[in-house]
Amino acid sequence: MKFSPIEFRSQAEAALRDDTLQAALKRARSGFVDKRAKAVAALPEFELLRAEASAIRADALNRLPTLLEEFEAGVIAAGGQVHWAIDAAEARKIVLDIARCHESCRIAKGKSMVAEEIGLNPALEDAGINVVETDLGEYIIQLAQEPPSHIVAPAIHKTREQVAALFARHHERAELLTELTGIPELVDEARRVLRETFLSADVGITGANFLVADSGSTVLVTNEGNGDLCSTLPKTHIVLAGIEKVVPSMTEVSTLLRVLARSATGQPLTTYTSVFTGPRRAGEDFGPEEFHVVLVDNGRAAMLGSEFRDMLRCIRCGACMNHCPVYGAIGGHAYGWVYPGPMGQVLTPWLLGPERAPDLAHACTMNGHCAQVCPVGIPLPDLIRAMRVREHESHVNHVAERWVFRQWAWWAKRPRLYGWALRKKARWLRRLARPGGALRKLPVWSGWFRSRDLPTPQGRTLRDLMREKLRGSQ
Repeated sequence: MKFSPIEFRSQAEAALRDDTLQAALKRARSGFVDKRAKAVAALPEFELLRAEASAIRADALNRLPTLLEEFEAGVIAAGGQVHWAIDAAEARKIVLDIARCHESCRIAKGKSMVAEEIGLNPALEDAGINVVETDLGEYIIQLAQEPPSHIVAPAIHKTREQVAALFARHHERAELLTELTGIPELVDEARRVLRETFLSADVGITGANFLVADSGSTVLVTNEGNGDLCSTLPKTHIVLAGIEKVVPSMTEVSTLLRVLARSATGQPLTTYTSVFTGPRRAGEDFGPEEFHVVLVDNGRAAMLGSEFRDMLRCIRCGACMNHCPVYGAIGGHAYGWVYPGPMGQVLTPWLLGPERAPDLAHACTMNGHCAQVCPVGIPLPDLIRAMRVREHESHVNHVAERWVFRQWAWWAKRPRLYGWALRKKARWLRRLARPGGALRKLPVWSGWFRSRDLPTPQGRTLRDLMREKLRGSQ
């Protein structure tokens, strides 16, 4: 199934009409939001930790070149190798070269958003290499030939019945799986199939939540343990990570872990927090013989020197999308690429170019919830607004939209005339609304009302209401 950010509008409309998707999103939305709220309430110092985590990420970005050099030295000292990739194509080539060097025919892969970003799986498959996703959610969508719809829960849009149907179609025991709909049974079936992948893989690929500069270690958090199996059983372990993931030491990692899990899944810590430092040493019975870290730039260095620099603080918890009303209504696939929700509204136009994602920055109500829940204090509404300006200046948005903004600017520069027009408009909208109901249609704006309506307008402007309130308080 193909999705594209340039088709955001049509994909969003299709998502709103998909009853199965809407039911899945409703269940997931309450789960993520409620669990985070409980986890935060149980930790009185959470806001202090957020401030500390934000400062840690900002400091790491300020010292990024130095920390990356220190990290590289640490990896080499531990017996590993570091590869630098300026863009997606170079990153794919590096991984392919490592796999070919070992005559790899099967790769066990853990969840990695960077791997999705660089299009790694299609490149490996085109080279004749069998790559198997071992995160349960990623494995499900790999069978469905779909991209992730959430960065933490990739298959959040799938029902258990859909998962059972996928297993029945792709696994050898189809006749035994047709009626399999219980979650424990489905998990056991996936475990049975994936166990053979872990045991036979020549190469394991994982992402990294953090890179530790002073030791050359990589830190990976999972709830399934598949990352550990991908990292220790194959002879070669490849870590894919964006250059922004580096932090000075494990001291900083410990703080970031406390806000990451609570923000992502509402847990104090994820089930597995694993630290990998180089390949197997002499006398050790387990671990890879080779340890490679591929550091991916792919636009990040340019972002570091831009007004979108704060986006690099992101620790990929998914809290912004969990609390976003737009994401909650349409899911991740509508955004058309790897990063959905508020984070994707900044990252996708930056990484792909504004001309390939002209509508994403406008899919926002500016309610500010994403900034309120971000564990590292990224001012997402400000960045989304800046992206709108960038796209407007690049002339990638629609001609009609630019015309509307020019007209609005003309009126807004004339306050008295603007106020008069707003009062006229407010009265007109009230007359259009159904008595005791809502405003469900409006000339020119029919597309906006296709999936939403407005409460009956009061017939007065906000400015007039505020004036009345101020007079009453005097």
